Amino acid sequence: MRGRKTRLLVASGVLAATAGLATSAQVTAQAAAPSKHAAPSKHHGPKPTIVLVHGAWADASSWNAVTERLQHEGYTVYAPPNPLRGVSYDAQTLSNFVATIPGPVVLVGHSYGGMVITNAATHNSNVKALVYDNAYVPEQGETVFEINAAKPGSCVGGDPSTFLNLVTYPNSPSGDYDAYLKVAPNADYKGFNGCFANGVPADQAQLLSAGQRPFAVSAGSEPSGVPAWKTIPSWAIVGTADHVIPPAEQLSMAKRAKSHITKVDAGHLSLVTKPSAVTNVILDAASSVN
Repeated sequence: MRGRKTRLLVASGVLAATAGLATSAQVTAQAAAPSKHAAPSKHHGPKPTIVLVHGAWADASSWNAVTERLQHEGYTVYAPPNPLRGVSYDAQTLSNFVATIPGPVVLVGHSYGGMVITNAATHNSNVKALVYDNAYVPEQGETVFEINAAKPGSCVGGDPSTFLNLVTYPNSPSGDYDAYLKVAPNADYKGFNGCFANGVPADQAQLLSAGQRPFAVSAGSEPSGVPAWKTIPSWAIVGTADHVIPPAEQLSMAKRAKSHITKVDAGHLSLVTKPSAVTNVILDAASSVN
């Protein structure tokens, strides 16, 4: 019976979802040139605080190159840890953190981080803008698994045993697991470098694969709540070479949310490979905050 539950939980798209993901602490190595390459801030009033939220298989250091540029522009930036335990749990964790920040806030989410900011911002009146970077932009009731299956082309679709390592964790619900991306390619999977980290230099991708943080499988089937993008203006960065969340699906979600859309020639990790382009969009969002 337990085995059957496991197969049901892990099947339906399972970790296409966790794509949500981002990078890992070792991203620091790529930290690129400072924000002299970023567009100058157009903000003339008090600057909002910018909060950066990583996705699955990553940690806050995936934002290092973007953080550096934003700080160079004079912004206060935070990149708190995303627990990756479930949509409501992660959103409440972020909401509690944002509630401690005085003044206006811009929330930025990469991949699964988009699910989190969509739900966290509904509880914080000081959130004035949302930025989605290669991210899920869910409607109420949608799950990451459902969104991932909406359009073809994800490199983490199909049989999850081909691309995931599943590990039990203490006190986990029956049938739930921590999910890690497999590193090596096989007949049905492009491997960590070709799927998740396409466009990232091979030596850096190797570091990222070693430091990935797990995503609870159950988080992929948890429905999203009332979306904050219905009342808060949003911006979306679409990586046109994304192998995890198909670009067509990113565009569809961004258009539905009436986001300001910027396309970049990047894979899933645009925050690592195109930090100046990502920073420019965040600065645009920040400049809109009065």
